[in-house]
Amino acid sequence: MPTSFIWQTPTWPGMHYDAISVGTELARAHRAQGVVEGKLTSIGFEQRLELAAEAWSQEAVATAAIEGERIDLTAVRSSVARRLGVGNQEGPNAPRSVEGLLDIMDDAVLQRDAPLTHERLCAWQAALFPTGYSGMSRILVGAYREHAEPMQIVSGHVGRERVHYEAPSSARVPSEMQVFLEWFNAITEHDSLVKAALAHLWFETIHPFEDGNGRIGRVIVDLVLARESGEVSRLIRTSQRLLERRNDYYQQLERAQHGQLDVTEWVLWFVEQVRVSCEEASVAVDAALAKAVFWTSHQDKALTTRQRKVVNLLLDAGPKGFEGGMSTRKYESIGSTSRATASRELIELEEMGLLGKVGAGRSTRYYLNIPGWGPADVVVAKLPASS
Repeated sequence: MPTSFIWQTPTWPGMHYDAISVGTELARAHRAQGVVEGKLTSIGFEQRLELAAEAWSQEAVATAAIEGERIDLTAVRSSVARRLGVGNQEGPNAPRSVEGLLDIMDDAVLQRDAPLTHERLCAWQAALFPTGYSGMSRILVGAYREHAEPMQIVSGHVGRERVHYEAPSSARVPSEMQVFLEWFNAITEHDSLVKAALAHLWFETIHPFEDGNGRIGRVIVDLVLARESGEVSRLIRTSQRLLERRNDYYQQLERAQHGQLDVTEWVLWFVEQVRVSCEEASVAVDAALAKAVFWTSHQDKALTTRQRKVVNLLLDAGPKGFEGGMSTRKYESIGSTSRATASRELIELEEMGLLGKVGAGRSTRYYLNIPGWGPADVVVAKLPASS
């Protein structure tokens, strides 16, 4: 038998939190949101779309990975590119289930002002499981769970399972969801980030579907953020942050579901993750701005197709993103060329001022000539004086 401590479902929506304790972190998170929105005004529409496409792609992969599902980032990127009309739209098609995930993520942003209803949630869940199967198991799709057995969140090997939480009985789900939806759609006194935290916790506690609750619960977070920030919210990679802190994420949910109505610790933790996601989005916008300035300053340089490919690769990697810098050997491999050609073209890029270098001989490494994007001792070749 599984070892467990079955928690009683809290009486929602009687949950509460310490507004003073949460207030400081809320202020920091909203400042971080404002910084992202302010920086976005400095870049072009096409660049904003590119940033949104990459963030959305990474979010889809991350929310699936939290549930232990691996999906192909390349296929996701091409699907997102087609949806937004930007980037490489000729890539592979994503499986129907992945397209369904992108559909519901898109719906949360584009239809952010529409009410959240039983029908909408059931449509979201059905989109995740177009075949009616979760793995090898047949599940009920497009409807709340109906099975008589308790819905339990379990970990561990067969015979040694640990039950972390037992959700309300299936018979209670419709009434529990009705109360949740009335609260969610009503105007409340809660700050938007607090509402996202409470909504996610509450939905996961009810666990209304046979499968897909985690992904849908995180799309509900997307919906709340989109209602505040519109399409800018696509840049806030909350699921990627939750994946990075996956163990903490599960532990924090578990503690909050313990039956106590004071959920201050959960709200504080959740708002902190949103703040960090905003700060990371700000770094991504900075990188996009740096790329734009870089190409503007070098628009008069005649580069080979291979040189442009390598420079774009370094730019896409971002600050400190291309580990160890660019070497002749790496250039040779990436550009499918000879060692001599690789060495010559790297030297040309340095002489034109696109790259700086560190070291000498076999230890020579090249970095983009962008302040802060390489080691402090990067040296850039001096351009010849104009006559």
